[in-house]
Amino acid sequence: MKRFLLRLLAVNLILFILFGPLVVFYGPFHSLTYTTVRTIQMSRHPQFAELFLSEEKIAKISQTFNSGSVTVEPVITLIDHQITDKANGIRVENIEGNYFKGVVMVIDDPKQVKIAVTAEIGIAGQRLSELVLSSCAVAGINAGGFYDPNSQGTGAYPDGITVIDGNIVHNNVSEDNKTNLIGFNQEGQLILKKWTAAEIASGALAQAQIQQAISFEPYLIIDGIPMITGDGGWGFAPRTGIGQKADGTVIFVVIDGRQPDWSMGASLRDLMNVFIEYGAVNAANLDGGSSTEMIYHGQIINKLWNIYGERYMPTAFVVMPKQ
Repeated sequence: MKRFLLRLLAVNLILFILFGPLVVFYGPFHSLTYTTVRTIQMSRHPQFAELFLSEEKIAKISQTFNSGSVTVEPVITLIDHQITDKANGIRVENIEGNYFKGVVMVIDDPKQVKIAVTAEIGIAGQRLSELVLSSCAVAGINAGGFYDPNSQGTGAYPDGITVIDGNIVHNNVSEDNKTNLIGFNQEGQLILKKWTAAEIASGALAQAQIQQAISFEPYLIIDGIPMITGDGGWGFAPRTGIGQKADGTVIFVVIDGRQPDWSMGASLRDLMNVFIEYGAVNAANLDGGSSTEMIYHGQIINKLWNIYGERYMPTAFVVMPKQ
């Protein structure tokens, strides 16, 4: 009997391996196909989808995902009240959705939020824990993405425009191309605006009094208006985002993903809805996937997807201690 069950299990496993991809990519469950393809495309191996589908089919799936109207649904439940740091004006809460778990950090004073950048731009990135420690900060999340001309995965080059204390410390944007800027001005207001290098060179950046900024996309909420249509088109993955309430309160969100026994991940709409439920009037998506991470007092307080531990990254949003 035991041998029979083992053989049956082996046969079922073989059938699953042979026919599973056919069901996922060609079966009758279109939503499963769309979700799987877009999730693969936003992973570190997007070419995997092309093993099963043509470029035309993938493009059609992308268009389907990005269609539809904006709707806001309650998506989260507060699991517990984990940390209240009155000395630094920080509150940390665990949240849970239908298929994801995450952590939200609320910072009372927006002027405590700064950008930290790797000490060796163009050579090597740093772990988030190192960026927080070297900044003498109390907390932080990963920020912008990076480009990798040598395919080494070192996180050495911040992608887009990086601004620290009003100075552009790195820029790989051509003069005529706009890039999404995510940052804070002198008043601590979260600024979400597209800029070109030419506009920055002409002084437009100085006029906005931008002090801290990185580049990433997409914007989730602008002036209280939800920006994500459909599911957002990026599938389900670990997510990081930053937002701000009307009173200036800053909101960090990290959502774990790619861990079926813990958290599947979130769509861009899920991330947007978390910010809406927390009262954000402006919010933006930050780099996600294996970069998604939150640090508080030297401890990682979310569940990393990367089996190798912390990823090397170029930038972070950090929270300085109250003075």
